[in-house]
Amino acid sequence: MHARFAPVRDCFHDLLSSGRETGASLSVWHDGVPVIELVGGAAGADRPWRPDTLVDVYSVGKPVVALCLLLLVDRGRVDLDAPVSAYWPGFRAPATVRQVLTHTAGLPAFPVPRPAAAIADWDLLCADLAAAEPEWTPGAVAGEHAWTYGHLVGELVRRVDGRPVGRFLAEEIAGPWRLDLAFGLGEADRRRCADVSYGDPAWPDRMRGEPGSLRVRALDNPPGGLDVAMVNSDLWRAAEIPAVNLHATAAGLARLYAGLLAGGTLDGVRLFSAELVAEATRVQYSGPDLLLDRPVDWTLGMQWEPDGSWGMAGIGGSSAWADPDRGYTFAYATARLAEHDRVEDLVEALHSCL
Repeated sequence: MHARFAPVRDCFHDLLSSGRETGASLSVWHDGVPVIELVGGAAGADRPWRPDTLVDVYSVGKPVVALCLLLLVDRGRVDLDAPVSAYWPGFRAPATVRQVLTHTAGLPAFPVPRPAAAIADWDLLCADLAAAEPEWTPGAVAGEHAWTYGHLVGELVRRVDGRPVGRFLAEEIAGPWRLDLAFGLGEADRRRCADVSYGDPAWPDRMRGEPGSLRVRALDNPPGGLDVAMVNSDLWRAAEIPAVNLHATAAGLARLYAGLLAGGTLDGVRLFSAELVAEATRVQYSGPDLLLDRPVDWTLGMQWEPDGSWGMAGIGGSSAWADPDRGYTFAYATARLAEHDRVEDLVEALHSCL
């Protein structure tokens, strides 16, 4: 690592030595090249965090599943403004593909209460969504589709292409760009996973929100997504729950955003047209978000920030984005489920170097 970025390395090590972090990876690209690759802490009992350690990064995966569908848009196989039902017969809500991608489709929660084991039943959860009435007129307002986003987007990919979205990601994006990230892990990759843990035992209840709220309905059906015993299980890691269970390294995420920041080409491999990247990272919805309970600017799958950066943070502290004005991409993948103050400190250190 270049000495210029020593303050970032020092901040990362301080997070570990102070106990604010227990295990994580950090990757930054600047001006099209990797400049910071750090790993530290533990991935589990007696297991150090390694460069190839995978961890569930929660909603950091939402832009990744969106890119699978956007690749089909770029190839002319999907029209952003066509109704979902044009590709998914029997889909009841009058939502367009664009509205699904921007969290404005009105289906922010699975409508039928299901047991935890239903996370592994893709067809059941998609059938529930297809039969559901939207909770608001599609396009009228946003509400992060916290658990449902990956099934809505991923089933569109499967209906158009024929492959499950995990396989599509592996063969069409992760493979060509050499990205270490996946939906639905095989046995060998499950052995590489870090075990998540709570920074504070009260964290899951705090994240769920008030009883009866949209947030608790969206985050707790099927239950288990905020339960470390579930998230560390083979059932969870093997399932495809693309809204919340991308397993990735920080290096893989920063590399993905580097390809987008370069206009869709990485190491000479073009996956996306520059026009598609521009459309995908443009603000499509600006206004209140009913689940996040704050104003949000949504692109086609990412949050856009006032400084011009675009990407996504995950509940628990992981985050990945591109900052076009400063010319960098950033990814942080953590197993300690807590707040985002760790990323804020790292970014402050990074900006001091640029």
